[in-house]
Amino acid sequence: MDLDAYTAAHRDEWDRLAALGARRRFSGVEADELIDRYQSGASQLSAIKTTSGQSVQGDRLSLWLSRARLRFTGASANVLSQVPRFFANQLPAALFRVRWLSLAVALATLVIAFLYAWWAMANPAVLATMGSTTELEKYAKEDFVKYYSENSGTSFTSFVWTNNAWLAAQCIAFGIVGVYSPYLLFTNAQNLGMTAALMNEFDRLDVFFLYIAPHGQLELYSIFVAGATGMRIFWAWIAPGARTRAQALAEEGRAMFTIVIGLILALLVSGLIEGLVTRQDWPWPLKIGIGTVALGGFLFYQWVVGRRAARAGETGDLEEFEAGARQLVAG
Repeated sequence: MDLDAYTAAHRDEWDRLAALGARRRFSGVEADELIDRYQSGASQLSAIKTTSGQSVQGDRLSLWLSRARLRFTGASANVLSQVPRFFANQLPAALFRVRWLSLAVALATLVIAFLYAWWAMANPAVLATMGSTTELEKYAKEDFVKYYSENSGTSFTSFVWTNNAWLAAQCIAFGIVGVYSPYLLFTNAQNLGMTAALMNEFDRLDVFFLYIAPHGQLELYSIFVAGATGMRIFWAWIAPGARTRAQALAEEGRAMFTIVIGLILALLVSGLIEGLVTRQDWPWPLKIGIGTVALGGFLFYQWVVGRRAARAGETGDLEEFEAGARQLVAG
């Protein structure tokens, strides 16, 4: 192909395509012409790339085709305009889909924590592996409580928030491997059980529950949701149903990663409670009540708002245009 001659022969068509692509409003005739010019230009670009490879003429035509395509497909919605829909529909719908698995993870964690605590309480040698008696007593009677007040409220809040948010993000991001989320959840349950046994050894079990109750309700449940989300992504890969595995992972991955944002915000609330409320010299019913209200608000958002969004057809995934074209298959 003589590229210069080919360009000269179609220059008027491409100029018209560029002119139409720059317009904001169209008549019916102009809209039809835009589609026709786009289809012809796409075929001509394919011919140029096939015979001449990368070229200035091809790049210019590609740009004009991209602008024309935006005229009849539209552009992505403004990010700020999507925020209300995200929090009112997409996020609660995604959380609603993992509600039962979240409860299952919570129950499994409590059972594992109880078994480890019972094992350590029944076998003093188990606690001996955690350190000397002096070290364990110092932790139970001083360090456990001191942990919540040795740093300023804001810095401690930032620390626990980023640490927990990172843990939740890992549960979801690496959930596809199948073992990572269960491992993190198991380790978390094990630590809870062993710490409870240690505090009980020095008659401080009541202190253990009092200090984790205000923030721990929302914090632990958020971690349970993260673990459930990671396992759901893994299950989409194992049992994709009528979809291909690639389609299942894409759809579930987009929907489930929505939950990351929600958990970051939930863990920020629990971090604020842990950093600013737990350390206060307030009555324990008040401090625990604040944590209960925070958990209750999250559960309401997940179960009630989420059910409403799910009934409206939301899944937590992106809309069809934002998610991209789908492969057509024979039914």
